[in-house]
Amino acid sequence: MNIEPQLQSIIGRFAFPGELVECEPIKAGHINRTYRLRFALEAGRTRDYVLQRINTFAFKKPAEVMSNVQLVTEHLRNAMLRGGVDPFNRVLTLVPLTDGGTLLLDESGAWRAYDFIVNAVTVDRVDSPEQFREIGRAFGRFQSTLADFPIEKLYDTIPFFHDTVKRMENFENSVAADVKGRAAGVEPEIAAIRARKAEMGRIVAMIADGTLPLRVTHNDTKINNVMLDAQTGEALCVIDLDTVMAGSALYDFGDAIRYGASTAAEDERDLDSVRLDMALFTAYAEGYISETARGLTRAELENLPLGALVMTYENAMRFLTDYLDGDVYFHIENADDNLARCRCQLALLEDMEARRSDMDGVVAELIGKYR
Repeated sequence: MNIEPQLQSIIGRFAFPGELVECEPIKAGHINRTYRLRFALEAGRTRDYVLQRINTFAFKKPAEVMSNVQLVTEHLRNAMLRGGVDPFNRVLTLVPLTDGGTLLLDESGAWRAYDFIVNAVTVDRVDSPEQFREIGRAFGRFQSTLADFPIEKLYDTIPFFHDTVKRMENFENSVAADVKGRAAGVEPEIAAIRARKAEMGRIVAMIADGTLPLRVTHNDTKINNVMLDAQTGEALCVIDLDTVMAGSALYDFGDAIRYGASTAAEDERDLDSVRLDMALFTAYAEGYISETARGLTRAELENLPLGALVMTYENAMRFLTDYLDGDVYFHIENADDNLARCRCQLALLEDMEARRSDMDGVVAELIGKYR
């Protein structure tokens, strides 16, 4: 096992038991750098952990991120215990440092570690509507379990994260600055973003006028942020809590749909293959609404499809903004990855717009069933 000395030193700062026998990178996600560690214990047993370096460009105040993570995981764990549910494998558990605390700050960045969720998998594409329904239930339970969490205790770790009005301002600044000279080559995409500005600011407006309440929200509800039991397929644990903040339930619902109910991957280059799968939309909506129908307001429930459109639009805008800025936020392997992601999201948004009445009809039927 060959580990660079700096990484070896970082591992040694955490209170892991036993002897380190394996260390391998986990290539998942666009933001943080992640490793899977295996430690040998007594009697031939082993135990796995996750070590992660927090991207401090995306999260400029890692101590606030970790405060949110710790508070939310404690709330989830206590709620499970009160309900007679064993929280093992069902909520993230932070590993402390040898000298206390859970966040390591050094010259290489900000680091934290978790227990590894065992006998579990994540998926980047759902295998069936039933699987997506289960993922919907997981995020719905996450939402409902945190309904009584005092949101004033959470830091706003990325200000204006889902504020599409503010993101439009940032986008226009990036277009004007054009630091990499790329704007001239993406004029159709810029025009598509601008054409939808008013409609895509509606969630922000409804929060401002009190139509939609603020809740504790995950804010990054991709399907691979739910760990599934490797044998049964049951949703075990919602992970990647860095963006847990006060927000709208529409954001969580919408991001899951734009990522999981698309017929294509997020960076698909064959745009003719990009559509909204209504069977998957229906399955996820049923799973999510079955868990939240009595907790969310009618205005929230009825506007869930708007969340899908807004989050797809927002991600198209974020990918294009990062492309114009020189790919400083999202991880890329090819120079045009962020542009490809933007185009894919815009193609999905167009299909969602064509199917809006279908989405509204599905949600209305589910509200009647579960509320």
